[in-house]
Amino acid sequence: MDWETRLNRALDYIEANLADEIDLRHAAALALCSANGFAAMFLMATGMQPQEYIRRRRLSLAALDLQDSDRSIIDIALTYGYSSPTAFNRAFQRQHKVSPSYARSRKTPLITYPRISIQIQLKGEDMMKVSIEQKPAFTFVGIKRKFRNDSVENLIPAFWSETPPETYQMLLSLRDTEPYSLIGACTDFDGKHEFNYYIATVTTKEAPVGCDKYRVEAATWAVVEQDGDLMQLVERFWKEWLPSSGYRRAGEEIPDIEIYPDGDMPKGSFTYQLWFPVVKE
Repeated sequence: MDWETRLNRALDYIEANLADEIDLRHAAALALCSANGFAAMFLMATGMQPQEYIRRRRLSLAALDLQDSDRSIIDIALTYGYSSPTAFNRAFQRQHKVSPSYARSRKTPLITYPRISIQIQLKGEDMMKVSIEQKPAFTFVGIKRKFRNDSVENLIPAFWSETPPETYQMLLSLRDTEPYSLIGACTDFDGKHEFNYYIATVTTKEAPVGCDKYRVEAATWAVVEQDGDLMQLVERFWKEWLPSSGYRRAGEEIPDIEIYPDGDMPKGSFTYQLWFPVVKE
C-alpha cells in the first residue's frame, strides 16, 4: 500500500470523527506508521500538522452549523471539542475574524476549509546518497532542550549557536565510540508537539553534571549523506525517498540522529549525515 493511500485512509478516519474524539495514534496506525512518522508525513504533504487540520475543519463545520441551524452556540462548541464558550469563542475569532454570535446574527461570510485529499508527487530528479545500515545499540550523552514541532520558526539552530565552545569541547572529550562526532538527536516525542533535542556525543562514559544520557536500541537506519541545507534534505527524505523506498519509519522510541563532523556544526551550508530509523514494509 503506497503512502498516498495510507494518508488518505487516515484522513477518512479524521473526517468521519470531526464531531467525536479523534485518536491520532489510531490515525497513524491506519497510515501504517508511528504517531511521529504520521505527523511528519502529514506536515510534508499538507504544510500543516494534523492537529491544525483538525482545528480548521472543526471550526469550518461549526461555522456552517451556526448559520444553517438553530442549535445553541455552547452545544456547537461542545460538539466540536471545545469544553467552554470562552475557548470556542477565541478559536472561532482567530479563524473567522468575527465572534460566533456575530456570525450567527449577521450571516457574514466565514473562512472555511474543505476536506483535503493528499496526492504525493515523487520528483526524484536530484540524487540522494542513502545507505541502509544495521547498527548496534549505543548511548549518547549531552545537553538537551525542549522544543515544539508545530513552531513556525525552527529554533534548534539557536540552541547550537548559544551553546558555549567549552561545552562542545567537553562533549567531544567524552567520545569513545563511533561516530566520533557531535550529534543532534530528536527524542521523546509526546504526541502533543513537544520533543527533546540533544546536542551530544556517543560514548560509554558516565554523563557529567549538567548532561543527560540516552540509550538508543539496535536498529536499521537509512543513512543520508549530504552537503548543504539540512531542512531541505529532511523534507526530501519524507516526501521523496521514504514513500518510494519500500521502508517506513520505525517506532518513535528511536530518535532521528544528525551527525556533524568536528568543527562543522549547523550553519548555512555544512556537511552532515542524517540517520532515520526504518523497517522494511
